[in-house]
Amino acid sequence: MRIVFMGTPEFAETALRAIHAAYPDSIVGVVSRVDTPKNRGHAMTPPPVKKAALELGLLVYQPLNLKKENFEETLKEWNPDIIVVAAYGKILPKYVLDFPKYGCINIHASILPRYRGAAPIQRAIMAGETEIGVTIMQMAEGLDTGDMLAKASFPITSADVYGTIHDRLAEIGGSLCVETMASIVNGTAVAEKQDDTLSTYAAKIEKADRTLDLTKTTAEIVNTVRAFSPAPGAEAKLPSGKVKLTVVSALDEAPTGEPGTVAYLSPKGQGKLVVNTVDGKLSIERLIPEGKKEMSAGDFIRGRRITETDRFEITGETV
Repeated sequence: MRIVFMGTPEFAETALRAIHAAYPDSIVGVVSRVDTPKNRGHAMTPPPVKKAALELGLLVYQPLNLKKENFEETLKEWNPDIIVVAAYGKILPKYVLDFPKYGCINIHASILPRYRGAAPIQRAIMAGETEIGVTIMQMAEGLDTGDMLAKASFPITSADVYGTIHDRLAEIGGSLCVETMASIVNGTAVAEKQDDTLSTYAAKIEKADRTLDLTKTTAEIVNTVRAFSPAPGAEAKLPSGKVKLTVVSALDEAPTGEPGTVAYLSPKGQGKLVVNTVDGKLSIERLIPEGKKEMSAGDFIRGRRITETDRFEITGETV
């Protein structure tokens, strides 16, 4: 079986490595997004899939635009039987979808038909979902609308954050994809149509999504922090400057002040930093001050970056 893999970030890298381990001599080409400038030096940095592909000795192609560039000729040279897509980041033209004998399959990080779109993991966490999963689907021209070939899921709690959920989904997605590819080739795969009436849209994450609004419920705030932990972090603003909250929890206590105000704090040990919300109290356990590394609430308080009279911004505006 001749395989072409298309993907860009860490989630896709995990899948590429799983497929290469199962079919070490079958991947005839890898397609990834172009290198991008990173950090203060703006050095051009290859995406994780490209780095992994080169490490594995695979051919890599990085088109700016699949419709305008001559990718069709490259596709004919590679002549894949199947194309596997995982978080590639661009819509595939019809000529790509129609080319392989077994079509194009996608590893999508949600339990379809829910959370179609660019940010299924973060949107599911922000919505307070208690179960999350991955779907292998046959790709069609619509946005994540193709027939479902396989699913896997697991429960999550308020202690689970994006980083750990992402890594577990990536591992499951890679393994499930390998199993699904085998079933496609041997003719045992069963396709299930999606119920469009049950679909939800997982829109691309914008900076405003990461900006905390303390007028929301405690649960909503906790879920927003979880969705962006450990990175890029959910942002808030204090008189001392911007902060990113990385570890928080809900307390079973009634509010004793206006949303965003400090309820109580203590600098001892790991510290206690408790803030009022609209319906309760939020314990802030770890955070990242602007220009600093992650620290405990105790270190933050001892650094005199917050006092009992301070108040977090509550407007929900981008900071």
